[in-house]
Amino acid sequence: MLNKKTIASKLLALALVFAIIEIADAATPEAKETKPQTNQEKKIQEKKQEKKQERKLAKTSAKLIAAKPLFESKVLSAMIDAEISKKIKEEKVTPSAKSTDAEFQRRAYLDIIGRIPTSSETKSFLENNTPDKRVKLVDDLLADDAFGKHMADIWQALLLPRISDNRRIQTEPLTLWLEKHFNVNTGWDQVTKELLTSTGPQDENGSVTYFISNASVDKITDSVSKLFLGVQLQCAQCHNHPFVDWKQNDYWGLAAFFMKVQAKPPGGKDTSSPTVTEGKGINKNKKSLPEAAKFVPATFLASGEATLNAAEPYRPVLANWLTSKTNPFFSKAMVNRVWAQYFGKGLVDPIDDMHDGNPATHPELLEALATQFSASNFDLKFLIRSICNSETYQRSSKPNASNKETDIALLARMPIKNMTPEQLFDSLTTVLGAASKADQKLVKVKAAKNQPKGARAQFVTFFQPEEGTSALSYETGIPQILRLMNSPQMNTANIIQRLVDKNADTKTAIEKVYLSVLNRMPTDEESSRMTNFLSQSSDKNKGLGDMLWVLLNTSEFTLNH
Repeated sequence: MLNKKTIASKLLALALVFAIIEIADAATPEAKETKPQTNQEKKIQEKKQEKKQERKLAKTSAKLIAAKPLFESKVLSAMIDAEISKKIKEEKVTPSAKSTDAEFQRRAYLDIIGRIPTSSETKSFLENNTPDKRVKLVDDLLADDAFGKHMADIWQALLLPRISDNRRIQTEPLTLWLEKHFNVNTGWDQVTKELLTSTGPQDENGSVTYFISNASVDKITDSVSKLFLGVQLQCAQCHNHPFVDWKQNDYWGLAAFFMKVQAKPPGGKDTSSPTVTEGKGINKNKKSLPEAAKFVPATFLASGEATLNAAEPYRPVLANWLTSKTNPFFSKAMVNRVWAQYFGKGLVDPIDDMHDGNPATHPELLEALATQFSASNFDLKFLIRSICNSETYQRSSKPNASNKETDIALLARMPIKNMTPEQLFDSLTTVLGAASKADQKLVKVKAAKNQPKGARAQFVTFFQPEEGTSALSYETGIPQILRLMNSPQMNTANIIQRLVDKNADTKTAIEKVYLSVLNRMPTDEESSRMTNFLSQSSDKNKGLGDMLWVLLNTSEFTLNH
């Protein structure tokens, strides 16, 4: 509990600092209008040249989209830009300027490895003058083991539904399994196959956690259709809907592949590891349509009935079809999900509801990305590298007069995303202390019954938004804000002693705090006013601590921009 003196100090800090911090919302200056030409012939010539360029761009883009062979990542980046720019031009909108190095570095760190850069990493990148430093940064981050950890966080949350039945399930085996595959860059088709066909005890095969967590035919059918096919079938479980593409036969045809799977959950008298098995005999759990006698055989979605050997497992047959390069759903579903991860919104939105009535904002782009993802043997790092090296991804999030009111899906400016709870926790530990000590010290939450162990897991649970909430719309609630503002670890000058050299002058100290928290240098105005604020503090470390606390509670820190 904060005493009156401390509260007064915080309020003073807030009053002073909030008045001077320049949060990244200032408009980018509009492009200067071209001075009208006096020579009529020259104007006509310029228009002809412009039309010629447009035709060339469209022609090049069309060729790339139609291409079957895999091409270089930089070519795919150019194709992304061509398709996005075409739509921006059609809307007669001026895109935002290129992001600054500081903006790009912070965004790439958060998106690729799940945390902000350290002050030394920031300083090193900003001082690097080589022309290809952004390309190298993306490559370095993709090669970092933290990439696999971050991707595992994302997919563990997708694969394991947050329901009360799953509180006793150990998630670490799946997380470690995913982390390993993401770091060695196993093809997404192979990862999916192993997940869908997993058997054995959890302590020997972490991938079986997926079936242990989705331990019923309806749960696993819903999950597989959403995550790996990008379609929602759950509405067809009980009835046919006149306005939905998928019918009961589609739902139970997919569900039939899982009828022989058995998952032994944790708990009870049996203390052995939770286990997944699939019977080899004739399926005794044949499922008829609800309120009907009609039996639905195992059927590939929109592709006809499967040929099965009743004495063999069914799931490998499903996995081979699902991950095939000829499957019209698999590649698009993953591409759309990765696009949403990096831009906050999928080319098809919602990302798990792909159908003719919900078309992509850029259908040619989705088709091209899916084609190239498949041609790369489902290489996730290739896809991510192509996205991050595009001008579209490297565009500033600061709007201009032309695009500030446009739909964010147009990508005339980079969307501002909320940090995930995992990103927020890991970014806080990057600033406040070593990650190795985070589980013992940072933002502790009083453990309740069946609550995850460790500060990180508890923090993630506390800050977790509702399932299905968009990264563009989730807003931290009052309890979460208070947790950040009143945590003892964010309320002490001891952090400053670790963060700032005791012999550093005021200017250097201010710069170090800004580099550590906001990953940029302070503006001249910020530096001047911060210097004035510190001069009024009786204790320099205490003043710097107040400044640090305020910066950590700004939207510039908590948002991915």
